[in-house]
Amino acid sequence: MEEIKSRFRVEGMDCASCALKVDKAARRVDGVREVSVSATAGTMVITHDGTVDFVKMGALIGSLGYRMETGKADRPTHHEAAGNCASGHDHDHNHNHNHNHDHDHDHDRKSDQGDHDSHGHSHGPLDGVWWKSGKARLAAIAGAGVILAYGVGHVLPAYANPAFMLALAVGLAPIALRAFQAARYGTPFSIETLMTIAAVGAVLIGASEEAAMVVFLFLIGELLEGIAATRARNSIRALSDLVPKVARVETDGAVKELPAADLMPGMMLLARPGDRIAADGTIFTGEGEISEAPVTGESVPVRKGPGDPVFAGTINGDAALKITVTATAADNTIARVIRLVEEAQESKAPMERFIDRFSRYYTPGILALGALVALLPPLLFGADWSQWIYKGLALLLIGCPCALVISTPAAIAAALSAGARNGLLLKGGAVLEAIGRVDTVAFDKTGTLTEGKPVVTDILAVDQTEDEVLSLAAALETGSSHPLARAILDRAGGLALPAVSDNRAIGGRGVEGTVSGRTVFLGSLKAIEERITLSSDARSRIASLNGEGKTVSLLLIDDRLAGVIALRDEPRDDARAGIRALDALGIRSLMLTGDNYLTAAAVGSALGMDVKAELLPQDKQQIVSALKGEGCRVAKVGDGINDAPALAAADVGIAMGGGTDVALETADAAILNSRVTDVARMIRLSRAAMRNIHQNIALALGLKGVFLVTTLIGITGLWPAILADTGATVLVTFNALRLLRWRG
Repeated sequence: MEEIKSRFRVEGMDCASCALKVDKAARRVDGVREVSVSATAGTMVITHDGTVDFVKMGALIGSLGYRMETGKADRPTHHEAAGNCASGHDHDHNHNHNHNHDHDHDHDRKSDQGDHDSHGHSHGPLDGVWWKSGKARLAAIAGAGVILAYGVGHVLPAYANPAFMLALAVGLAPIALRAFQAARYGTPFSIETLMTIAAVGAVLIGASEEAAMVVFLFLIGELLEGIAATRARNSIRALSDLVPKVARVETDGAVKELPAADLMPGMMLLARPGDRIAADGTIFTGEGEISEAPVTGESVPVRKGPGDPVFAGTINGDAALKITVTATAADNTIARVIRLVEEAQESKAPMERFIDRFSRYYTPGILALGALVALLPPLLFGADWSQWIYKGLALLLIGCPCALVISTPAAIAAALSAGARNGLLLKGGAVLEAIGRVDTVAFDKTGTLTEGKPVVTDILAVDQTEDEVLSLAAALETGSSHPLARAILDRAGGLALPAVSDNRAIGGRGVEGTVSGRTVFLGSLKAIEERITLSSDARSRIASLNGEGKTVSLLLIDDRLAGVIALRDEPRDDARAGIRALDALGIRSLMLTGDNYLTAAAVGSALGMDVKAELLPQDKQQIVSALKGEGCRVAKVGDGINDAPALAAADVGIAMGGGTDVALETADAAILNSRVTDVARMIRLSRAAMRNIHQNIALALGLKGVFLVTTLIGITGLWPAILADTGATVLVTFNALRLLRWRG
């Protein structure tokens, strides 16, 4: 039977405990084979056989206090995330049949769980104004109840206990209901269970005032967790706001406005100076500067003209442009970035998976430990029952695992979002964790360390001026699309070119024509030597240029050497700075290229890096594998096509390319703005994220340890104990959110 994957939004999840409850409930629906829930992305991926009743699933999840949008299933994933990756590091490959099903199932509405906000039951989405959410209302009502109870206790002391019991009931009822539903659908050891046991136990030993305060603080903590989690989740989705809602389109000579969501490939889009571009496309007419900072993080505007690609969300600078639309709104660069980052947030890093496994045993262990603390001292040593039950209940609150289990995914989600907003795409927590451990980076040369197109570097005139040599060469090359010809024509821009007659290409040798009655030939050294004998001085100067890795073209006029033009694919402006940045991080840089050794050595020498040249794709793969065999952790940086075998062999494959499909889809990571310096930035982001995770774990466990000791020796009680969990969770989450401000 076929296997299908469907992806849904689930609103209201704040932490891994929430995700676990949703996971367990979803697995109880017939037809479900596998479930993957991400609290950080707010999504759930269901692997199923096509018979699942998603309305029933939505109702189950709704009974837990969350909201599954059954009418808004994302497009089926099938092979999307895994099948496009060039390397196989921690990707969830689905090797089943690729059927293109629509999983909305005509449920064009939200699930049938009803509006639980009014009852204080829902975790409630916080996408709007936070103080209007169900969580905020419930916390406010519980807080008002606690304040009222204190007032009653002050005026009428005899009624203090009933007043606190009532205040407790207001806050505890929805928590206890969620605990019951979670236990019913497979999650008996939830935070709500621990909270309910602690609060009820406190009432039984006469500590109703503290129980009411603990529940109120718990609700405040949940509200803060929700605000923090929503902020992290929305930080990447806010990218969609960069694309204008309305676009100006030219049709049959008339200009009209259309919703940007209705744009289709082939339409002619008009962008005025200062406009945000509404779709991915190619410039048809016009030339000007485009600010790509919203998409790639590149602060310097890029000058673009006819034939150049532009991306949705970028800002047109100083010229009116006509743009041919190349992608729909659902498949433009911004949409793909958002989709890829959310899918990356759904994948778990090795450390996150370890924390998840640990927490499954940790919570039952805390329940057992709390029972032992409450029972053993009175039973074995005759200690006071009330005192040790109280300590056992406090230990349940201290031991809640929320802060621990959110410590890693919160930091990873924030780091992935920060990276995407700076033009750095990483395909999941495993990649983020791995790239920070890299000690060797292997670069492709052409298009990665260099611009990918030759430029004229030297013009040596023999019996003509430099401008005459250049204009004659450009006149011969007019109309050619060869990269060397384009470089000569670009350099000659602005010069008056003479008329050429009888212009013809001579295969493998050069191009020849007649200018003002003279025969002019432009060709390689080998072709020239077949026609004339060069002087020793000319040979020496040409050899010097070749030694610098330059390609040399020679110009003859009536079989006399008139000049020499040298060309080379020059390093990117930031290539040297990028290699230095890696050196500063203690990372070795290596060039792997199929280009000839002289050219590669010249570029490598200029950049200060080791070079291995004249390599076939399989040679690059073997070198990467050999480095790994020596114990190196290797990242391979290339264009995502020619370097596919080496990208796959590396610990982390990084594609460079300005927002292209290849750069976004091929490797483990992608650098959208093609800056060499961004390789080091990506490594620094990884290391910053791992430091943040270690801080979070230390903070979570440290607070628990402190309150555990102070509770056992009688210094702190129930309501301070809640700070060890909810307080730590809030601190951990906000510490992780600091990564959203990362700029590298």
